[in-house]
Amino acid sequence: QVQLVESGGGLVQAGGSLRLSCASSGRTFRDYAMGWFRQAPGKEREFIAAITWSGYSANYADSVKGRFTIGRDNAKNTVYLQMNSLKPEDTAMYICAGGRDAYYTGAATPNYAYWGQGTQVTVSS
Repeated sequence: QVQLVESGGGLVQAGGSLRLSCASSGRTFRDYAMGWFRQAPGKEREFIAAITWSGYSANYADSVKGRFTIGRDNAKNTVYLQMNSLKPEDTAMYICAGGRDAYYTGAATPNYAYWGQGTQVTVSS
């Protein structure tokens, strides 16, 4: 069973930066792609970014393209989300997800088999 544990969330002013981490255990990390989603109160879960097993290919939502960067360190079983130029509308619970295969980087939640509990990001104006 895969366990995913996020960290790095917090309160930041608009224009600031945060780096989220998601540590994985329980399965060979290279076997699956990884993604980040977010969910604000009263809203549906929203795809943010995903990365293939190798880290060579990534996909981003239009809302974060150019501001957020996803990366992974397979030696540390960890995926990261560097968030720059944060906006108040980025406020949400950020959740990492493990894919069902090594290559899927899309937004469809059924293609992700494992989910973390999330880390809260709050951006003040």
